[in-house]
Amino acid sequence: MADQRALDEVVEFTSGLIRIDTTNRGGGDCQERPAAEYAAERLAEAGLEPTLLERTKGRTNVVARIEGTDPGADALLVHGHLDVVPAEAADWSVHPFSGEVRDGVVWGRGAVDMKNMDAMILAVVRSWAREGVRPRRDLVIAFTADEEASAEDGSGFLADRHAALFEGCTEGISESGAFTFHDGAGREIYPIAAGERGTGWLRLTARGRAGHGSKVNRENAVTRLAAAVARIGAHEWPLRLTPTVRAALTELAALYGIDTDLSDVDRLLEKLGPAAKLVEATVRNSANPTMLDAGYKINVIPGEAVAHVDGRYLPGGEEEFRDTLDLLTGPDVDWEFEHREVALQAPLDSPTYARMRAAVEEFAPEGHVVPYCMSGGTDAKQFSRLGITGYGFAPLKLPEGLDYQALFHGVDERVPVEALHFGVRVLDRFLRDA
Repeated sequence: MADQRALDEVVEFTSGLIRIDTTNRGGGDCQERPAAEYAAERLAEAGLEPTLLERTKGRTNVVARIEGTDPGADALLVHGHLDVVPAEAADWSVHPFSGEVRDGVVWGRGAVDMKNMDAMILAVVRSWAREGVRPRRDLVIAFTADEEASAEDGSGFLADRHAALFEGCTEGISESGAFTFHDGAGREIYPIAAGERGTGWLRLTARGRAGHGSKVNRENAVTRLAAAVARIGAHEWPLRLTPTVRAALTELAALYGIDTDLSDVDRLLEKLGPAAKLVEATVRNSANPTMLDAGYKINVIPGEAVAHVDGRYLPGGEEEFRDTLDLLTGPDVDWEFEHREVALQAPLDSPTYARMRAAVEEFAPEGHVVPYCMSGGTDAKQFSRLGITGYGFAPLKLPEGLDYQALFHGVDERVPVEALHFGVRVLDRFLRDA
């Protein structure tokens, strides 16, 4: 089991990484190198030989391998990203890059997404070095750049240009799984991610006839774009149940003693109450308009108008997504992918999933482990190009009232010290036998 020093170090490392501002504003505006060097130094102190890799100067990734005791076993990838989304200091109770530890809580951008998991990985690896522990299978440790944007400088670059570093890896674990979800009725649910919706970030372009704002114009690009955006925003996507989502609904229904009536999923979700939040975003594809750009003067009708849409599609749902967007945009608006990544699905009958479940249940026997599909995406998408099956497993035991999912990209992001201690213990237990 992880020692006291590991419990102290996970707090120290979470705070230390938060203090390194790795804000990713997109468009290449980020410098992960200081955080990468921080992680690499701590891996080197544990006797590993980390490699630092860059596609673009300052956009640094770290990869290291721990040899397992079973040379015939497949390797496991354990990865976390080093970049974070922007934070406006004026909106926060504490400075978002202070890494302040106050009243048993670590505050700052990245506390849950996902410098906490990076710190857990470092703390576990270093505790093994002190104990002389080796895992059963090879572990490849990777800390990546650029996950909060396109991943072109991070996992995409690693998968495309440095595949040899991941030789033998068949499975991987990373963020957004095995956290405490409180259902409001005294139950603690621990969802483990075994799937992700695909990413389809879209650019819509409407073209028309430019002219004076006072004149009749039946070819107004803004009007055409607005109509298409309104249709997309109002569209009711049909149900699409993947095996992971079906299993999640079945296990949650059993937990609540509800008949598993998958012929009326919306009604079933109503019966699940707050626990429906774990599933409701992943029973359908989605497309949410997020940005609009048109014109340069109030009395000039522009010849072009642009919108951006955050689209997500379930495994097996990309063709439906494309066909639907063709219909909704209509003949006067063109659309294209600005960023596209695949949807993922991982098996629930694998030994790895069983070991993750067992590790959580050992330290949270009162909890109920269920599978779920992420509504968004992670670096697992890029690593899937190498044939690596990805799971979301970054364990945290959270107190009631702390909304884990709301903290992602939210104001006053924070993580309790006890949650980090739980995460280290569970991760250590899982990785030893994985």
